[in-house]
Amino acid sequence: MKILIVEDEIDLLEEYQTFLESHKHTVVLATDGESALKTFFSKMQSGTNTSYFDIVILDYQLPGKNGMDVASEILSKCPDQRILFASAYVEDTLKESIKTLKQIVELLQKPFSLQTMLNIIEDTSTYTELEKLNVDIKNLKNIEPTHAQITTYLDIMKKLHSKSK
Repeated sequence: MKILIVEDEIDLLEEYQTFLESHKHTVVLATDGESALKTFFSKMQSGTNTSYFDIVILDYQLPGKNGMDVASEILSKCPDQRILFASAYVEDTLKESIKTLKQIVELLQKPFSLQTMLNIIEDTSTYTELEKLNVDIKNLKNIEPTHAQITTYLDIMKKLHSKSK
């Protein structure tokens, strides 16, 4: 798989890259939102909405443009792009993704093991299940999810990810 990883902690970024490349994945790195967007869009096939990357892994809190801003810009041009947020703030990230992106993205709670990250990246069935959930989310306008809705979606995410372990 071709993976774009956006993380401002250099040590983590290098650890992710080394591990994923040892599992035969192609990894491209960015340390902030602006460089991530430049990298992402420079690799798109010109004149299309086709992404070069199979998945984009985003830290939620980045310098400059945060992960949600990056995801929003990517999804505006490539609505089917697979995005995985790596965040210590899973509930906030989920709520913000529903509100801002009008869809649920994949979430990985920090800290996590490298094997867990690999399992999620390589588990396309989780992404397929998310696409089914997003049908409902995309039909809602100006969504203001309740705490109960967020909890329900978070439970669904956990169940989907537990299948991949």
